[in-house]
Amino acid sequence: MAFRFKVIGSLVLLVAAFAVGASGQARADTLDKVRKRGHVVCGVSQGLAGFSNPDKAGNWTGLDIDFCRAVAVAVFGKASAVKFRPLTSKERFPSLQSGDVDVLSRNTTWTMGRDTASGIRFVGTIYYDGQAFMVRKALGVTSARELTGASVCTNAGTTTEANIADFFRSRKMRYEIVTFEKTDEVLKAYEAKRCDVYSSDASGLAAQRLRLAAPEQHMILPEIISKEPLGPVVRQGDERWFSIVRWTLFALINGEELGLTSQNVESMRATPNPEIRRFLGLEGSFGKRVGLAADWAAQIVRQVGNYGEIFERHLGSQSPLKITRGLNRLWNKGGIMYAPPIR
Repeated sequence: MAFRFKVIGSLVLLVAAFAVGASGQARADTLDKVRKRGHVVCGVSQGLAGFSNPDKAGNWTGLDIDFCRAVAVAVFGKASAVKFRPLTSKERFPSLQSGDVDVLSRNTTWTMGRDTASGIRFVGTIYYDGQAFMVRKALGVTSARELTGASVCTNAGTTTEANIADFFRSRKMRYEIVTFEKTDEVLKAYEAKRCDVYSSDASGLAAQRLRLAAPEQHMILPEIISKEPLGPVVRQGDERWFSIVRWTLFALINGEELGLTSQNVESMRATPNPEIRRFLGLEGSFGKRVGLAADWAAQIVRQVGNYGEIFERHLGSQSPLKITRGLNRLWNKGGIMYAPPIR
């Protein structure tokens, strides 16, 4: 709580000023809390290849995981200053709202309802996705329009469930929905033939397909039935923390656009290019404005990589998924991935 004096005529009033979040409750500055704790707490999925997935030793990898590490670099200067908290779809928003996690980086779709009525705030889009359907080839269908009467497995309480309803009802197609809280439960039910179809984000289906006993016997149908802009989320009511997390995302994208990689970023300090010099913290005071070091963005790229490096490592050519970047290419490379400049 902070205090300030206000003069009305000859009367001096002592006014208490609280940092108040969207819920109306006093909230401490997130950056101060995180620094006092010594690490960022990041809410992630319980396991989704390419995005956030632990190995048998408990080591996490994925696009969402590396974003969390990038936030840790921005705040502490080291990618290791983060702890991951696996959350179900049902748990993710309450955990963020209550302060159990500092940021949610969990393949979460940005929608108006979530952004305006949940006490949360999306910082941007880290992956442009869309919902699709996976079926057994033995089912004999090649289009989602042939799924009349099908039973569909998916996660409960997600945009996926609502999109399925929109798709079938708008076409007057009969269907049965079979929902589960945990992603592993959905996959097991589909593999056990408790449903005909598995529906989720196309990237998620590509990841889950590899976990099936016979992946070659399953196919993802060509229709994309929704827009699914996936992005990191923070609580409403803390502008400084929002700015730090948002510009961490923008630093990853801008780093790629400027040609800065984990291998060359240090050698670029001699460049006369003013845009790159601002990114590296050699000109301006952009980090200082939000409580970060001058070279916060340079350190993110050095320790974690730029957006393209992270994508290829976990989702693209260097990963088992081999997903093409598509819409997630930079705006000047045929995609729509775009970040405001640092200036």
